[in-house]
Amino acid sequence: MAKTEREYREDIVQIGQLMFQKDWVAANDGNITIRLDADRILATPTGVCKGMMHPDDLIVMDTQGNKISGRAQGTTEIGMHLTVYKMRPDIKAVVHAHPPVATGYATAGRSLDQALLPEVIIGLGCVPLADYGLPGTPALTEGMLPLIPKYDALLMANHGAVCYGEDVYKAYFRMETMEHFARIALVAELLGGAKSLPRREVDKLLDARTRYGVKARNTGEPGCPVASDDSSQGGESRFYVTRAELIALVDEALKARGLA
Repeated sequence: MAKTEREYREDIVQIGQLMFQKDWVAANDGNITIRLDADRILATPTGVCKGMMHPDDLIVMDTQGNKISGRAQGTTEIGMHLTVYKMRPDIKAVVHAHPPVATGYATAGRSLDQALLPEVIIGLGCVPLADYGLPGTPALTEGMLPLIPKYDALLMANHGAVCYGEDVYKAYFRMETMEHFARIALVAELLGGAKSLPRREVDKLLDARTRYGVKARNTGEPGCPVASDDSSQGGESRFYVTRAELIALVDEALKARGLA
């Protein structure tokens, strides 16, 4: 049974509170939308903390981004949400936030694409990085266009992340999975380098998606996630420098300056 508009408003308020409690947003960051029907989008307002919203604060917009009703102004990033809805008829809700660790990867110019965790491989495949675009302008979505049809979670370079789903809770849970994955990947790197699963195991997990109710269309690009035996990556993602490498770098620098 379809929910009422009031119930959808309460859902958005609850998701906003969860995002705020998890420190995925600061001050007035982030935005959440739900597609009410073919002509209307329920959206969070601009200039309001997502952890302190009331259902009556939300606004209704049309599919062109014009406000239909509501006492506040709509988010300046509504174009990103509308683009997702236009390109993905199966999507009913979009969540945008700045989860710290995943956003750290985005600001470092790195995707979350290693085959590390079975749950992530089954649920998301991998999370690619969209090119930077100026927030509040059409440029924000330009780098996302080739990725939206293939993935359900995206990192946005020097910005944050966006996830979407069949309802607002699925969109939120995808964001939660992505940030949890980012935290684990970062710890693995700090401990010496993440060890990816081999391609044969990745393929088994992807084939098992239907058993877990995951739609096969969201497999992304071939080779994503990156397995340990994929020649392009070698299975390890690391940014640390070993002691031997550090000594070699110092020796090279000294020789270049005629000091060794």
